[in-house]
Amino acid sequence: MACCGNCFCCQCCCREGETRTPEELSILGEIRDEEDEILPRKDYESLDYDRCISEPYVEILEGMDNKVGLFVDFFVSLFSKIKFTVVGDSVEKCSDKGCLPLSLLELLAFNMTFVFIASMLVLIEPVAAGSGIPEIKSYLNGVKIPGIVRLRTFLCKAAGVLFSVAGGLFVGKEGPMIHCGAIVGAGLPQFQSITFKRIKFNFPYFRSDRDKRDFVSAGAAAGVAAAFGAPIGGTLFSLEEGSSFWNQALTWKVLFCSMSATFTLNFFRSGINFNKWGSFQLPGLLNFGEFKCSDGDKNCHLWTAVDLAFFVLMGVVGGLLGALFNCMNKILAKYRIKHIHPKAKFIRVLESLLVAMVTTVVIFAASILLGECRDLSSPSTQNTTLSGGEDINSTIRQFFCTNKTYNDMATLLFNPQEAAIHQLFHQDGTFSPVTLSVFFLLYFLLACWTYGVSVPSGLFVPSLLCGAAFGRLVANILKVELGMDIYSGTFALIGAAAFLGGVVRMTISLTVILIESTNEITYGLPIMITLMVAKWTGDFFNKGIYDIHIQLKGVPLLEWETEVEMDKLTASDIMEPNLTYVYPHTRVQSLVSILRTTIYHAFPVVTENRQNERDFIKGNILVSNNIRFKKSSVVSRAGEQRRRCQSMKSYPSSELRNVCDEQNVVVEPAEEGEDLLQQMLERRHAPYPNLYPDQSPSEEWTMEERFRPLTFHGLILRSQLVNLLIRGVCYTENQSSATQPRLSYAEMTEDYPRYPDIHDLDLGLLNPRMIVDVTPYMNPCPYTVSPNTHISQVFNLFRTMGLRHLPVVNAVGEIVGIITRHNLTHEFLVAKLRQHSITI
Repeated sequence: MACCGNCFCCQCCCREGETRTPEELSILGEIRDEEDEILPRKDYESLDYDRCISEPYVEILEGMDNKVGLFVDFFVSLFSKIKFTVVGDSVEKCSDKGCLPLSLLELLAFNMTFVFIASMLVLIEPVAAGSGIPEIKSYLNGVKIPGIVRLRTFLCKAAGVLFSVAGGLFVGKEGPMIHCGAIVGAGLPQFQSITFKRIKFNFPYFRSDRDKRDFVSAGAAAGVAAAFGAPIGGTLFSLEEGSSFWNQALTWKVLFCSMSATFTLNFFRSGINFNKWGSFQLPGLLNFGEFKCSDGDKNCHLWTAVDLAFFVLMGVVGGLLGALFNCMNKILAKYRIKHIHPKAKFIRVLESLLVAMVTTVVIFAASILLGECRDLSSPSTQNTTLSGGEDINSTIRQFFCTNKTYNDMATLLFNPQEAAIHQLFHQDGTFSPVTLSVFFLLYFLLACWTYGVSVPSGLFVPSLLCGAAFGRLVANILKVELGMDIYSGTFALIGAAAFLGGVVRMTISLTVILIESTNEITYGLPIMITLMVAKWTGDFFNKGIYDIHIQLKGVPLLEWETEVEMDKLTASDIMEPNLTYVYPHTRVQSLVSILRTTIYHAFPVVTENRQNERDFIKGNILVSNNIRFKKSSVVSRAGEQRRRCQSMKSYPSSELRNVCDEQNVVVEPAEEGEDLLQQMLERRHAPYPNLYPDQSPSEEWTMEERFRPLTFHGLILRSQLVNLLIRGVCYTENQSSATQPRLSYAEMTEDYPRYPDIHDLDLGLLNPRMIVDVTPYMNPCPYTVSPNTHISQVFNLFRTMGLRHLPVVNAVGEIVGIITRHNLTHEFLVAKLRQHSITI
């Protein structure tokens, strides 16, 4: 009986799940058990990158980050130097006195205090967690993520990454630097702050999503340029990984911004570290140093053609390791989403402290117990200095080793990550293969565990360091086992590129970033080959780490292109046919009703089509599509009209309540709804109600009259309608629309990006019978497609032009549906394609 009961429960659960449409699952953001995949959520808003060429915009046309990196770098270096100096001295003293546990407690106190501060900052602004690159990529793709470019996010991100890196976590500061640069780019042109409301200047320019997107692109590029000293790489990063929409005019602007960021940071860092202002010796926060052979070694070479075969193999291994890293991190992220995020916020702080404690204990124990004493190379052969101006031998650790030897494990673990990368790239002294293997394994596991905890954290430096250890291990094997004459630093660099490429799946921009960071153009070919092989290998198993986290957040990201088989679908298959529309001259009561009972962000502006009514039923396929869509929407529109009237009964005007009571809208069954449409078509020559420019028929028209063919005239946004109502832009019935007040472009965009809500409107101040002329403020020429347009064409137009809404208009200018971002997501298209195949 228990088994039967369980089976019955399972059947009920399955039946309940089967009744949910893909759209409903998308809204809920549920995980499908069969694919274990989170669907795109509908609660993410899209950004409007298409310009609205309205009359106020035409009038205004006729009238017409680097210091953050310095701050983060300075304090990270300062805190890390204090921590390692204090703990290092304690270890040297306690090695003889036997008080090493005291040294461990000191290190734990430093790290856990710093990580606790970083985690608390994330509690203040949760969007500050992680690297920020997935969020910025989503923003540039056209998805509005709340709080992603706010000043409070910037402050928590910059201060948080400072403490998380200084706290010894296996994270980097480069990813958060890119996010901070994007926030600076988004905020400075606005000349106002939502966090600090007193910061507000009268600056009417750059008040649109399109302009803000361009500044965010430039800010992200400046962040990369400041982090790596790679202005060209930053520009390509913004183009390849960030921006979905690009134009030639933006290229030189972004490059100029990246150059300015690089040289400004270089100027201040060179002056602070070397006291030589204007010398420009430190181009970026992460500098790989100069790769060159010793002066006396004439047989030395950085790489040869024979080495390319090993580089290809390293690219394959790097792609496999990157795919494994992404798979493990995805499992951890899903676990956090299910079991940690729903709980109290302090649980996230405890997780961060647990990671910090385990990392600290591993670092301390491995440095003391697993290190080997290796011979130190002669100072004359060292030509490399660290980013702070110190010699590379100044960062070696001699824990329990004699004067002329060093502890290789402690040198890698008991140093800042940048110093460890320099050691692997340029230290002529050997590292034990066992040490490199253990270090790679520990760093791989801890970095995978750390990425995703509630602290600001980047992934570039941990991936580079992990890959550099892998490359140095390969170099040791080739040197010792095969006796090959190779340059170990080159293999360490290629290993770093292979692993990083396998994790993030970047090619063009990462190649240029690494070339600019090494200042060695001859590395261009091997780095490019390695990154391409690593990307191809990793893509065979899963997506890049940033795309995975975007998918886990349920962000409706649009890929570069659709699959070929999607062309079996057309615009009419994926569009939303149930439209909520407004007339060019609409009463205030209708606008308030529409805005209060719907969640749509744009509304078609239409009029009834009197001229083409005869052609409406002739059988033309382009026109007859309209009949089918209108049949499916009769019931839903009737129900929508009933909801509007119910909400309007709370309107303070008794006149409006009477109007709603007189309509008596009743939802008919599907069959009766079709009969109603058939009756309407049979009486298609009945006279239309008079439609004059200054009349609004939307309240008085009957149910039958509402389903006439709709001629499309333009689109108007919800924010624009609310703005018009709040500012009282309307006229009375006995007046002409010319008497309606006019708003300038600056007044229309004054509240950007936080436009007022319809619930902020004081309904008692408005006369419901007043009429609003929306034609001066609508977009009269938006991009449109035909119902028979193939999906690849729809997708390319929507993505390339950065659209938010794409109306579907038939051959006679009648709107039959509208396409939004949700209708073009991969999951929605797959569901529609499956439904289309079943229908056929």
